[in-house]
Amino acid sequence: MKAVGVLAMILLVGCGADGDPIRPSLSTTISAGTDGVRTSTAVRVNRGPVSVLVGL
Repeated sequence: MKAVGVLAMILLVGCGADGDPIRPSLSTTISAGTDGVRTSTAVRVNRGPVSVLVGL
């Protein structure tokens, strides 16, 4: 449930409510190995020297 709140905050920041809009980047990885298939997703928001990454 915490991840949903963080993603909602990222979307709010990205909409431009406090200045110019910030475009978040999304990356998804799917890997297969002997222990099965794994997926991971990450959302990154950059603004100047500050970067926020949320991985699920």
